[in-house]
Amino acid sequence: MSKSRAMTLHYHRSGHGQKVLLAFHGIGQDGATCFGSFEKYLGDYYTIYAFDLFFHGKNVTISPGELFPEPDVITRESWKGILENFLTNQNISRFDVVGFSMGGRFAMATLEAFATQVDRVFLIAPDGITEHPLYKLATGFSPARRLFRWCMQHPGSLLLTASLIQKAGFLNQSLHRFALNVLNTPGKRQVIYSSWTAFRALRFDIPALNQMAENHGVKIFLFVGKYDKLLPPSAVKRLSDLLPSQQYKIIQSGHSGLVDKIAVFIANDLAK
Repeated sequence: MSKSRAMTLHYHRSGHGQKVLLAFHGIGQDGATCFGSFEKYLGDYYTIYAFDLFFHGKNVTISPGELFPEPDVITRESWKGILENFLTNQNISRFDVVGFSMGGRFAMATLEAFATQVDRVFLIAPDGITEHPLYKLATGFSPARRLFRWCMQHPGSLLLTASLIQKAGFLNQSLHRFALNVLNTPGKRQVIYSSWTAFRALRFDIPALNQMAENHGVKIFLFVGKYDKLLPPSAVKRLSDLLPSQQYKIIQSGHSGLVDKIAVFIANDLAK
């Protein structure tokens, strides 16, 4: 990744609290929309920097004629450089972090890089604690990535296969609807392809990351939706088993709407 690209990562600033919160959204979203409820319920406590992650929001730089180019890989080292520039430019020394779904990878990368400056990390149905076998298959090797790219360019066969698998009972209806929604336009497929392939290096040793947090006094709060079919409680077990019970909450929610409920939960907790 070029330094100029790292310097121009867009963010939406809101709130006027004394504490700083860095926020990282889920796939197909943008920072301002994903974390609007955080501004509503936590804007008095936090100044919120909700980032548009790569290939999303105002960081979409690919024209229709350039669909499905091979993206640069975002490494933990390159992400650290991006955040260092941001923190220096904004004169931020201490902060909290929140990540939803795909944004969980960036929240964990931020914790790993800046554990001495972070107080709390809120992980909401985070991606990256475990990896789905399909994700590993699609992104792990160059031939598989080329096949993945072809499928995104020619989605008819992929969607037909997904429908057949769903009808056979091997794919639940929620995941099938999600697949149809995120793959129904070339632009959406571009986001999936670019994000999956570019973010594949953001992998973490979860026990080591948790130990790092403990060593530096960072509290990790993990939230999942009881009815979430995309990232169910079983997907975060590697981390949830390591956390104190008061830092792991299963919320009466599916995947959508979870961020809003967590904003209310955190606001109520801060008011105690």
